[in-house]
Amino acid sequence: MSQSDPDQTSRLSLATIAVTAGRPPREPGAPVNPLISLNSTFVSRATPPPGQAAYARYDNPSHHGAEQVIGLLEGGSRSAVLFSSGMAAIDAAISLIPPGGRLVMPSHAYNGTIALAQELAATGRIALTLVGIDQTDQVRQALAGGPGLDPAAMLWIETPTNPLLEVADAAAFVTAARSVGALVAVDNTLATPVFQRPLEWGADLVVHSASKYFGGHSDLLAGAVVAANSEADTALRAFRRVHGATPSAMDVFLLLRGIRTLPLRMERIGASALTLARLLESHPAVERVRYPGLESDPAFTLAKSQMTGAGGIIAIEVHGGPAKADALAARTKLWVPATSLGGVESMLERRRRWPAESGDVPDNLLRLSVGLELPDDLWHDLDQGLR
Repeated sequence: MSQSDPDQTSRLSLATIAVTAGRPPREPGAPVNPLISLNSTFVSRATPPPGQAAYARYDNPSHHGAEQVIGLLEGGSRSAVLFSSGMAAIDAAISLIPPGGRLVMPSHAYNGTIALAQELAATGRIALTLVGIDQTDQVRQALAGGPGLDPAAMLWIETPTNPLLEVADAAAFVTAARSVGALVAVDNTLATPVFQRPLEWGADLVVHSASKYFGGHSDLLAGAVVAANSEADTALRAFRRVHGATPSAMDVFLLLRGIRTLPLRMERIGASALTLARLLESHPAVERVRYPGLESDPAFTLAKSQMTGAGGIIAIEVHGGPAKADALAARTKLWVPATSLGGVESMLERRRRWPAESGDVPDNLLRLSVGLELPDDLWHDLDQGLR
């Protein structure tokens, strides 16, 4: 599968695609993995053929394998476009909004995404409407506009949201966005294509902080966007070229290596997260557990209808306020107090310690990113910290 074969790919599992796609042509003596091209420039021709590298900011042959695999995992008809970080990928996706166009975005999305949108709105580049992504009627109304308010140009869906784990009614929102001609962009970082594939809902763009689950080892920065049509794909590549948000060859090498085990890791992480969420739900020191895989969660039914798993992030609210939450983070021995997610190591943090976090996020909320450790060990570590 060094070259994309849509007919063959449609018959393969995600686990098989993750391992086999994006490799060099199978020829005697050829490397099994793509080579790392540590070059900034390449020998040129007067008229370079399509796909030939000229300058590393424009393209790098080291990127092609990872771009192909991510595109196939998301069920796209074209490769992903890689960026130097998740925020760079988000910036590129939002750039497709025409000047002055209105963006509808969850009020509880990742705080970096909201900060970028608010900055663009403050300069007049876009108009911004924040909504409760779990409030279907509110989202529909925001998309339609009204007196003095044009219909939306783009709907940004984050589902589940980070860190409150709200779930969007994706099918309803895509239909509503289509009715007003709005683009639909979905941040699929938390779920990954293992648990949901937004292009199948009719989304125009799927965005990832590839630093998280795709990389999986907390050792790289990268972002990715998969576009549903060639026009958007071309615009994204042009944005990367002009704005210089190109990932390094070494980061992409690590990214592709991480992707090879993505389905296996997500299966284990998802199962462990559900086990831990059920245990936490009955712990006397825990005020509330947010996890869409729990039957008690408000998003359970919707999540089950559009996701094949609830993912590896759990949010808990600890009795005793922020001081108790901070104390738990300090007492754990296995859980790493860190601000990222998606690595093989389990991590936790109190999100409101960041000034940019939404005031709607409870100040005693801890976000738990479940890793690959044995669930029993993770539970004992949490339990001793909570007690």
